[in-house]
Amino acid sequence: MKNILFICSRNQWRSPTAENVWRKHPSLNVRSAGTSPRAKKTVNAKDIQWADVIFVMEEKHKNRLKAEFTRLLNHKDIQVLDVPDEYQYMDAELVDIMQQAVSSYLDLN
Repeated sequence: MKNILFICSRNQWRSPTAENVWRKHPSLNVRSAGTSPRAKKTVNAKDIQWADVIFVMEEKHKNRLKAEFTRLLNHKDIQVLDVPDEYQYMDAELVDIMQQAVSSYLDLN
């Protein structure tokens, strides 16, 4: 099983959508969190340690993680999906983006 962490800013639309899309995949454990102190669930050190792969929605999320969890991110696989903050939760286009980007990176069907 691979542990996959999805990160956006407020853990409101993008990362929870990704978590929901991949939640039932038999070879993945998934979580989502946000970088903002006002996120529904703010990312913490345990999330970073748990994750095998971290998917961030934008470069700024990667930068925020590196600023806060510098040492914990050594040897962590962080992928920037380049998904702008213009989608609602479970938006059909966002679901497609998450399915395609994650499945191609992880080589999943």
